[in-house]
Amino acid sequence: MRISVLDVGSNTVRLVVADAVGGVPLPVHTAKWRLRLSEQVKPGGPVPDEAVERLVRAVSAAARTADRWGATGPLAFATAVVRAAPNRQAVLRTVRARSGVALSTLPGEVEAELTFLGARRWMGWRSGPLALMDIGGGSFEAAFGRGRLPDFVVSLPLGAARLTHDFFADQDPPSPELLRAARRRIRHQLRDVAARIRWEGPRTAVATSRTFQQLARLCGAAPGRHGPFMDRTLRRGDLRKAVDTLAALPASERARLPGISAPRAAQSLAGAVLGHTAMKLTGLSTLTVCPWAIREGVMLRHLEDGPAWWAEVTRLAYDADAPPEPIPLRLTKH
Repeated sequence: MRISVLDVGSNTVRLVVADAVGGVPLPVHTAKWRLRLSEQVKPGGPVPDEAVERLVRAVSAAARTADRWGATGPLAFATAVVRAAPNRQAVLRTVRARSGVALSTLPGEVEAELTFLGARRWMGWRSGPLALMDIGGGSFEAAFGRGRLPDFVVSLPLGAARLTHDFFADQDPPSPELLRAARRRIRHQLRDVAARIRWEGPRTAVATSRTFQQLARLCGAAPGRHGPFMDRTLRRGDLRKAVDTLAALPASERARLPGISAPRAAQSLAGAVLGHTAMKLTGLSTLTVCPWAIREGVMLRHLEDGPAWWAEVTRLAYDADAPPEPIPLRLTKH
């Protein structure tokens, strides 16, 4: 069985085609299309027509790619940049009508559950009680659990692109006052979440997302070309130094640093401030960078519980009478 997952993020549309061998998704092909939606959509604002047109083209190309690789139609979802848009349903319906792909949105809490599922499967049971952090463009997800699924999940409007827009858009590099203001907002919104994670006392803490991967590389982790099985960690002390390095440079110069790509250079500082503040508040000194995240979680969920759950996600996403975010779909515990 060959399946595919399509992830429409704040910067990139990513396709993963995988073979399901023994219930484990083994990737055979990946592809990406850069859209940089976060640069065209203000936080909570509508997705403009030009961005929708580019999105349609990218999703259509991804569907053709999946078909060439013999995969079923992609399980396609968009994250916070589309989920929070007031014209969300119009965007979804346009994409479906013109590409043939039923693009859906997931509540942030469900994104956190699926990301935890992928990370737990990668890390294994030896990791024990597991805490997870994920930095997206529009949101920050955290989770904690002792089993296959998390006992606690949260999604907060603290994405790297959102923070960059709110605090760092007008000064490059930003002033110390703006850095302190960004930290204050992060601390305020993370206070209760951090207290819960400290209370739970995780044995292992993992970081997912491209933002954390790039920050880990900046802090000395092995480059991606060494493969997914290389151990990669991110230490809080190293990340604090990285904040100072990034804050001293304009975005154009940050892209010259190890691991920082040009498309993400502008929001790399916000991601570093968020990551460091979250680690400090939770008392975590080290994060393990996990290569499996939400896309793998979606595939695992599909393989283990069948296609009915995705049909329900899609139904809720296109239901005009449903709330702005679909009702969270708790994963079936085994």
